[in-house]
Amino acid sequence: MQALTFVVMVLLAPIAARAAEWKAGVARVKITPSQPMWMSGYASRDRPAEGTLIDLWAKALAVDDGEGHRAVLVRMDLCGIDRGLSTRVCRRLQQQPRLDRASIALCVSHTHTGPVVGNNLRSMYALDERQAKLIDEYAAELEGNLVKVAGEALRALAPVRIEWGVSKATFAVNRRNNREEEVTNLREQGNLKGPVDHDLPVLVVRGGDGKPAAIVFTYACHATTLQFYQWSGDWPGFAQLEIEKAYPEAMALFVAGCGADQNPLPRRTVELARKYGGEAASGVAAAIGTGLKPIECPLRTSYSEIDLAFAALPTHEQLEKDAQSKDRYVASRARLLLTTWDRDGKLSPTYPYPVQLWRLGSAPALVLLGGQAVVDYSLRLKKELGPATWVAAYSNDVMAYIPSRRVLDEGGYEGGGAMVYYGLPSPWGPQVEEKIVSEVHRQTSDNR
Repeated sequence: MQALTFVVMVLLAPIAARAAEWKAGVARVKITPSQPMWMSGYASRDRPAEGTLIDLWAKALAVDDGEGHRAVLVRMDLCGIDRGLSTRVCRRLQQQPRLDRASIALCVSHTHTGPVVGNNLRSMYALDERQAKLIDEYAAELEGNLVKVAGEALRALAPVRIEWGVSKATFAVNRRNNREEEVTNLREQGNLKGPVDHDLPVLVVRGGDGKPAAIVFTYACHATTLQFYQWSGDWPGFAQLEIEKAYPEAMALFVAGCGADQNPLPRRTVELARKYGGEAASGVAAAIGTGLKPIECPLRTSYSEIDLAFAALPTHEQLEKDAQSKDRYVASRARLLLTTWDRDGKLSPTYPYPVQLWRLGSAPALVLLGGQAVVDYSLRLKKELGPATWVAAYSNDVMAYIPSRRVLDEGGYEGGGAMVYYGLPSPWGPQVEEKIVSEVHRQTSDNR
């Protein structure tokens, strides 16, 4: 009997091994606006886009661990998406193809040469009726495209190997600590200041022929090289083009890191955008060339929304006063908050902030944070959770800047000044960093 049991176990082992193999699929859809419409990212915008430098894309990577767990990551060449759009897309994907919420990640590159989308940063601009209509129509079309591309990636699932590693790129500069016009000299002197995260995590999905079929990479840096009126993915767009040129059978997918206080410096020219994209692409090639670590199944995912508290709420009287302000941004925010107050009878003292974690095998743990998280988050989480921690931001909802306690206390644009452009009532409360980090630790512990 023991011999028979041993034989049965040996015969079944290959079947079990095959059942636990990765499958993956990719898909893409062009999301460049078909009409001249308002661009997002800079408050100084005063007219619609005037052409296209490089097309904008939504790209999806679906994975299946062979043990009943599927997930899909959809990344977009956009400045941001709002909670409403994200919620609608996820609900549709939960209905068909019946994914659970934790298994859906929606990420943006934060390019500042993409369109205004839905309500994201919409109050930053004085839009006429036609432009407002175009933005609503684009958001509705985008919603359908995101659902479509996710479904196509899932239908394309096929056996693959998955590997990952970490490379470097050094063009990101802490913009809070270095004056833009001084960066070139400071870099040459080795005197750049402030925290940075120059790690460039790379995940490669290899098809049955061993060639890369998908390459996902992350870097903590704003996509703000360009400030003109042509659609483009900025340096991440050029990086993806270079990677796909070097690996013709692969789809390159950039996911933004915790770069809210990091800029590509110097900047302002197409040549520099190409240069930085090339540096990121070279980092990807270096990671692949030096050897990546294989990732074994399974896949584990988690998602939650935590209540992030605002520091204070304005009174109705204060909002009525602000609505008459000569500062159009202050006035626009006040009118938006008054509309919310009239609808709900109050303002909420908190915001539902998304925190997501995907663990692929024993490593890496991909942490996906909402909003524009500053670099302190990736540096801290990697220190506390280990080097096999991969931190992205701009995921699922880009509702505001997300400062660390250090940046919150220092103040400035990332510390709270930018909240007016996002239509939020005040800076975050002092516990913002601890609340987010604690939730990441909880999900990490639960997903071991």
